Amino acid sequence: MKIHHIAFRTRDLEGLERFYVDVLALRVTRRNTSPEGDRSVWLDAGGAILMLERAEADEPDVAPGTMELIAFDIGIEARIGYLARLGERHVAIEAQTDHTLYFRDPDGRRIGLSHYRA
Repeated sequence: MKIHHIAFRTRDLEGLERFYVDVLALRVTRRNTSPEGDRSVWLDAGGAILMLERAEADEPDVAPGTMELIAFDIGIEARIGYLARLGERHVAIEAQTDHTLYFRDPDGRRIGLSHYRA
């Protein structure tokens, strides 16, 4: 079994898309639109789909300080480039280990970039 897709709900679809495209270099593969604008944007996350979806007004926000995590697999050689990219875009590194960088997306989700090999 492998992951087919992960869906993140957000009140700021355009801002969240910019983060994942500009900071993490994920590529847009699909847009689902309605007369009101984009309802969702699908990003390629290494063969899985990261769906960014517009949240309804009554949906709860991401819990502040949540330790739930999605970790993306990167090559060890990419770590320095991601550190620079995060710094250039003023994304605070929350923690790091020998194998993983941890930070938050604009909605407060904990994100990891990991080159750990099991």
